[in-house]
Amino acid sequence: MSTTDDHDRPGHRPVSPGSLAHRVPDLGALELLLAVARLGSLGGAAREVGITQPAASSRIRSMERQLGVALVDRSPRGSRLTDAGALVTDWARRIVEAAEAFDVGAQALRDRRDSRLRVAASMTIAEYLLPGWLLALRAERPDTAVSLLAGNSAAVAERLLTGEADVGFVEGLTVPGGLDSAVIAHDRLIVVTAPSHAWARRRRPLAAGELASTPLILREKGSGTRQVLDAALGGLARPLIELSSTTAVKAAAVGGAGPAVLSELAVGEELAMRRLVVIPVNGVALARDLRAVWPTGHRPTGPARDLLTLTRG
Repeated sequence: MSTTDDHDRPGHRPVSPGSLAHRVPDLGALELLLAVARLGSLGGAAREVGITQPAASSRIRSMERQLGVALVDRSPRGSRLTDAGALVTDWARRIVEAAEAFDVGAQALRDRRDSRLRVAASMTIAEYLLPGWLLALRAERPDTAVSLLAGNSAAVAERLLTGEADVGFVEGLTVPGGLDSAVIAHDRLIVVTAPSHAWARRRRPLAAGELASTPLILREKGSGTRQVLDAALGGLARPLIELSSTTAVKAAAVGGAGPAVLSELAVGEELAMRRLVVIPVNGVALARDLRAVWPTGHRPTGPARDLLTLTRG
């Protein structure tokens, strides 16, 4: 009675530990083997998969070493599968068919992702920058349906973190928690009034303390503009009026309700037509970065990535 263990028999190849990636040939090698089986020629198979014949020979030899069996008999008359090669080819066909199904499914997921883009943006960016970016995106991706959710910076962060938006844009000093960001532009806040306001006749710039102590037409708490102004002045007086959009603040200032602090992006036309005038201020810097934001660790892909590229164009 033999006491030789199966693992000690000549030719036995034990199953090796480790991941399948180290034990199973890659898809390229399996596709090459299927081409050899179909064409009966290693050279023809190499041409079909787009590699040289020496590279094909090397790939077959490497696969034979990996599996521990001979797969192809080569002769001047062509290449023929061994019995083991024919069996491996049947298995390879199933793997390749499964990979093709996987690829079709992945493409369907990409198509679904690319069919829509949900953008959340704070008000100044939504009103004065995004329209141009979205027109450019439409030229590149005419089949992508875009929805825009406008709100303050806090609302943008909430929509991103709850999955209601794919990418966002904010104007505040800091990046809300749970989000990554990239600076896409720079902006400056300016103090403006109607030409009829007393400040429009001043000969000297305002002091920062005077601006801080004056009731202003302001955006609501949570807006990027309000955050920057509050931080720069170290606090603000009670608002003269508190409004929820840049357009509303601008209209109130044009109507003579009082002074306001607005983005340069928002008041170009009003300044050119003298419906508003700029009031210089000493001792305060009101510059800010405009940022694209997205959930931490989930950098935008597809249409969202393309939109980010356009913002830097």
